[in-house]
Amino acid sequence: MDADSEGAANTSKTASSRKRTPREEIEARAQQTRADIEAHAQHAREEFEAQVKHARDQFDQTQEKIKQRTGRNLLAAIGIGVGLGAILLVSLLFYTWLFIPFAAFLVGFTVWELATALRTAGRDVPRVVSIVVGVAIMPIAYFFHVPGLWLAVIGGVVIISLWRIAELARPSHRGPARVVLADIGAGALVQLYVTFLAGFYVVLSGEDGGQWWVLAALIIVVVADVGAYATGLSFGRHKLAPKISPGKTWEGFAGAAVSAMIAGTLLAWLMLGQPWWEGTIMGLVLMLVGTMGDLIESLIKRELGIKDISGWLPGHGGFLDRLDSILPSAAVAYAFFLIFS
Repeated sequence: MDADSEGAANTSKTASSRKRTPREEIEARAQQTRADIEAHAQHAREEFEAQVKHARDQFDQTQEKIKQRTGRNLLAAIGIGVGLGAILLVSLLFYTWLFIPFAAFLVGFTVWELATALRTAGRDVPRVVSIVVGVAIMPIAYFFHVPGLWLAVIGGVVIISLWRIAELARPSHRGPARVVLADIGAGALVQLYVTFLAGFYVVLSGEDGGQWWVLAALIIVVVADVGAYATGLSFGRHKLAPKISPGKTWEGFAGAAVSAMIAGTLLAWLMLGQPWWEGTIMGLVLMLVGTMGDLIESLIKRELGIKDISGWLPGHGGFLDRLDSILPSAAVAYAFFLIFS
């Protein structure tokens, strides 16, 4: 080895064997610590992402099973229900008069849905006039109570019937007398089934303290629906009415009854200031009437050959699909208010 090479080797050996200064030692340790922290954070992030993906996959699988069994998108249904419930609470508990436009909005859309479904079945129901009549009846029901509701619905049916007769002037709307009478009957059905029944909730909200009875009745119906859904999904084996609504079971019916009676008992005692047994009776009757309304709407859809009235509400179908058990319960809730309040 020559002198130059030997000198370079000695220099390199000296540099590598030289001890690091305290500052260099601190910087080296800090750099190693940062590297360890970054590696740990990366590992934790990857593990968290894997857990989130696994949870999401499990949720999607569960959601798909529920949807296949019940036909509902559970997450969307919950979101829609919470949104409508929040608007309902504001309209009833803070500004009662806001319940009028809220009810008018629901009635307008529901009338449009049912009229459209009937038109697909061949019935010529005047949709625009039906919506205008349904919306206009809501403030009349609020300010003039039951007599106003009766007169307004009768007048609305007359207006819709005369409108259908006047349409006979157009060749495209002409038909045999039997067909025209069926169209008039369909228009009357829309107003009686949707507007008239919904009007009882509006009438009740206009009574002194009636908003609490509206809220109690709606809570009972919703709780009964949730009870039927949960117990039917978990234990449902025996069909309640397979030819009308294949998804309903006797187990779900029992769950709805127990849930509704518990809810009615608690609401009568804590919110309405009534004896607990009145709430138990009200809960059971509202559950029975709500179930009957649900079956009636299922029968109508079956006769029309459709699964949902519309697709306006994800997870629910249409407004009528959500209100099928609520609408017939309105008159019952008003009757309980007159008897017990």
